[in-house]
Amino acid sequence: MKRLGIFGTSGFAREIGDIAWELSYKPLYIAQNADELTLWNSSDEAIVESGVRKYADIPFAIGIGNQNVRQRLVRLYNDFTFANLIHPDATFGRAQKEAVLARRGIIVAAGVRLTNHIQIGNFVVLDRNSTVGHDCIIDDFVHIAPSACVSGNVHIGARCWIGAGAIINQGDVTAKLIIGNDTVIGSGSVVVRACEPQAVYVGIPAKRIK
Repeated sequence: MKRLGIFGTSGFAREIGDIAWELSYKPLYIAQNADELTLWNSSDEAIVESGVRKYADIPFAIGIGNQNVRQRLVRLYNDFTFANLIHPDATFGRAQKEAVLARRGIIVAAGVRLTNHIQIGNFVVLDRNSTVGHDCIIDDFVHIAPSACVSGNVHIGARCWIGAGAIINQGDVTAKLIIGNDTVIGSGSVVVRACEPQAVYVGIPAKRIK
């Protein structure tokens, strides 16, 4: 069985491991340090990050939700192969799966739906049962949490976090609804207008609180 290195040992990393098993990979989890490794409570193999270059010939995934940590790991190990992991239960519009596979390090969990004409960056996480509508742009290192719904003609900037169950309302064909870089949309929020970069928005309708 092929091996897949997964940076991280948290519950999210184990969820990535579940996708790996579905795709006939055997996960190898990577703890940041020895203290983290002592907390590992699975029968699956785990090592400390300091030894990861011994496995540089296998593909890797990043099982860490924090966008800035994911970006740091990519910079450290940019010479590694980062696989695109797509759960078999995800569904795609015409030619959309091929567009995803052309990228690097994307995680697509079970129940995800991407429709069509979506531009997607590298190292994006599309978590369980999230949806992305037509003509969206999803930039690098975006994390879309479980059951979030991104309507059509939305542009989500780099390193944004879209919280669980959040709804991003439809943009326009001539003017996409823009979520600025590094912005967090709180769980359950409903976004009805553009959001500034490096901000936190919550509520219905979503308002900036930070």
